Amino acid sequence: MATINVYTESTPNPATMKFLVNKLLINGSVDYPDREKALSSPFAKELFKFNFVNGVFFASNFVTVTKSDDAEWEDIEAILKDFVKGAVESELKVQEVVSDENVSFEGSETEVKIQQVLHDYVRPAVEQDGGAIAYKSFENGTVTVELRGSCSGCPSSTITLKAGIEGLLKRMVPEVEEVVAEAL
Repeated sequence: MATINVYTESTPNPATMKFLVNKLLINGSVDYPDREKALSSPFAKELFKFNFVNGVFFASNFVTVTKSDDAEWEDIEAILKDFVKGAVESELKVQEVVSDENVSFEGSETEVKIQQVLHDYVRPAVEQDGGAIAYKSFENGTVTVELRGSCSGCPSSTITLKAGIEGLLKRMVPEVEEVVAEAL
């Protein structure tokens, strides 16, 4: 078995830290914003046993952890790093039932174009920051998306949404007038 290395990266959300490993954890991404939603994930369920964990998000080779307000990263980062290393080494499952994420877009020609841009250009950048974006709808020129992982509740997510994503979509899909995020 190869040695599992874990390293951390801060995210734009000060309450969220990204724990990267040198192994694929999951194809796609999955968000567990609270303890109840984590019941289908042995890995997330174990993380939520720490009283300072408020949210868990997995994508490709990383897990982002959102901490409680009363915890400090300098007190908990090493604990979480050790836990993630041990969980990956023991092959603790991210999901009990693994769904095969085949990318398919649905809707009108404009909706398909919007989903393609989000998938090809926005998703990789958002994942770099430990988050995920999901297309929800397109109506009357307004694209509605859902932000998950470190993006959920991040102070800079509004700037990212308006300055970055909205600008890109307006340039690439002229029918788009505005992008809004749906609250979780």
